[in-house]
Amino acid sequence: MRRRTATGAAATADVPDLTAPAPDAPAPEPASPPGRFDRTLIAPMLLGSILNPVNSSMLAVALIPIGDYFDVSPAQTAWLITGLYLATAVGQPVMGRLVDLFGPKPLYLVGTSIVGVAGLMGAFAPALGVLIASRVLLGIGTSAAYPAAMSLIRSESERTGQKSPAGVLSMLTIANQVIVVIGPTTGGLLIGLGGWHLIFTVNAPLSLACLVLGALYLPARTRRSTARGLSSIDIPGMLLFAGALVALMLFLMQPRLARTWLLAVMAAIVVVFVLRELRVPTPFVDVRVLRGNGPLLATYGRQLLAYTTSYAFIYGYPQWLEEGRSLSPSAAGMVLLPMSAGAIVITAITGRRAAVRRKLLAGSLIQLSACAALLLVGSASPIWTLVLVGMVVGLPQGLNGLANQNALYHQAAPERLASSAGLLRTCNYLGALVAAAAQAAFYDGGATSTGLHHLSWFLMGVAGVLLVMALADRSLSRIGAAEDAERRAARRARR
Repeated sequence: MRRRTATGAAATADVPDLTAPAPDAPAPEPASPPGRFDRTLIAPMLLGSILNPVNSSMLAVALIPIGDYFDVSPAQTAWLITGLYLATAVGQPVMGRLVDLFGPKPLYLVGTSIVGVAGLMGAFAPALGVLIASRVLLGIGTSAAYPAAMSLIRSESERTGQKSPAGVLSMLTIANQVIVVIGPTTGGLLIGLGGWHLIFTVNAPLSLACLVLGALYLPARTRRSTARGLSSIDIPGMLLFAGALVALMLFLMQPRLARTWLLAVMAAIVVVFVLRELRVPTPFVDVRVLRGNGPLLATYGRQLLAYTTSYAFIYGYPQWLEEGRSLSPSAAGMVLLPMSAGAIVITAITGRRAAVRRKLLAGSLIQLSACAALLLVGSASPIWTLVLVGMVVGLPQGLNGLANQNALYHQAAPERLASSAGLLRTCNYLGALVAAAAQAAFYDGGATSTGLHHLSWFLMGVAGVLLVMALADRSLSRIGAAEDAERRAARRARR
């Protein structure tokens, strides 16, 4: 098994090699001189990668207006969240595997095209069912850009000789993790301007921009054998993987004793999936590699825990602000604006450092503190207190997402980086579904202050487990440590 050593190099403004081709895939033609990252890749890479978090987070302040518009209950509008996350959780690793096989450009262009169509479909949806279908399509379409970006980063890194593209990975983190935080504010402003329809309409110009930039600047594959690539697609494995996730997510939507049969179905599918993946020559998920890569599995676990807490804040906090604190959607979005500022600042400060362990320890501790801070707010809390809580919440969103992404870059097999990155995103949305299930349980009687406090205790437990995992994984201390030391030595020498 080929595995990248846990090291990272000093980040530079140049971007590393971005397409981790499969073993049988020819390398793309260099678009920039050796040693310099092709800067024309940055715009399509970052713009495409924000499509998913934008659509994930803008809905946070739109659930109540949409429910009022269609005269449906919160239990029904919850499908707008679940539909996107289900499609994304399945679609990210599937798209990632296709990127590994065929290269980033074709998948990027197809995915961003679907986003534009789905956005217009949602904007003119005549019924809630059509709106849910558009969210599913958005989940599928937005699943291509992030694995494509990670693949591009790897291939540019190999071409330029930069072992640890910490600077570029931090830009990708800012474009993803921070956009998740900006989304509620943007959604609130759009709703104030023209109603909830605008949070779907905005996908059309974003999609068009991605298509133009992608067609102009993304490298094309050279002399690719399509037949060989198609024969490498493990379609039965993908279907089994999707079936297991669907069963798990259906249970998480309504976690009750009477529905535990769904967990039994999931377990049975997982057994069949693992047995199959161990026997096929080109598996969808290389179980043998994962089984021998404990640090990568730990990264997936940390990502799930970190995003359980993050999405509980992103969806649970705005609903409480609107119902429990009686703020308008626009006002709730503005209260959350400092959350994005906190994430941007902490990512900018720490993003160029390759080491990850300190980021995870700090992020876990701050996240635990933020969960505890929810116990102090209530229906009479002053606005400045609510703003302060949001600002603190933004810090771990920047730290944890950046650290786990950098860790995966060094831990994943190079030829499967895109699919490994897709699985990391799957963990994001599994965490989001756990958060949605917790929110449904604790907000059963509405988004009251009591419900928020009960949710806070649950999230404190999740953040505590994340902290323990970060403390226990000693392998994290080796990622980027030598490169950061070299960077400091070079800085001292220049002085």
